[in-house]
Amino acid sequence: MNDIRPKASPPARLLALALVFVPTFPVLPVLLPPLLAPVPALAEGVLRPRPAPDRPPLDPQTGGAASAAEPAAPVIPETPPASDPNRGAVTNLPLPRYVTLKGNEGNARRGPGRTHRIDWVFTRPGMPLRVVAEYENWRLVEDMEGAGGWVHYSLLSGTRAALVTVDLTPFHSLPDSRSAVVFKAEKGVIARVLQCEADWCRLLADGQRGWAQKSALWGVEPGEIVD
Repeated sequence: MNDIRPKASPPARLLALALVFVPTFPVLPVLLPPLLAPVPALAEGVLRPRPAPDRPPLDPQTGGAASAAEPAAPVIPETPPASDPNRGAVTNLPLPRYVTLKGNEGNARRGPGRTHRIDWVFTRPGMPLRVVAEYENWRLVEDMEGAGGWVHYSLLSGTRAALVTVDLTPFHSLPDSRSAVVFKAEKGVIARVLQCEADWCRLLADGQRGWAQKSALWGVEPGEIVD
């Protein structure tokens, strides 16, 4: 007949198990006191809520939490105004505009700098050139045929000149085709611009002055007024 024994209480069972395994694990008796120690009861049997964390005071203006040192608002840089394509980025002078070659020759480079190769050399002093772009001390210029490149500004002059494009162009005494013809100029002659009206320009060529129609000149714009 099998004996029915009462179940051992948890401490007795733990003790029985410990005694069984003590020979095998000598270190286990050191652990017995913590295992057999009774679970301490909560003080006064009351569960206390955790204290709420300290909250910063509210800002009276915004109603939000006020901080000791609020970060400054980020500075948003202003968008620069779009550059006018009709004005030079360096000089703010009109583009395109006309200038003249100051010396006897001027190197036209592939890029705005002395390290760029020379693509063209202008060899006619006083010849008109058209400026179409600017970069620092360099100007992108072209002649009547569209040849050119980047030329240092020191090689250019603001003096105006025009190139005769029609052979034997008549120069009149007045800006009127019915006025007397003072002289005629061959194609390719360079004349200094003295004055321009809507359709006529008064020029100085080889010591002689006269009025020529703009349609026979390169170096002045139609309708451009030069005083």
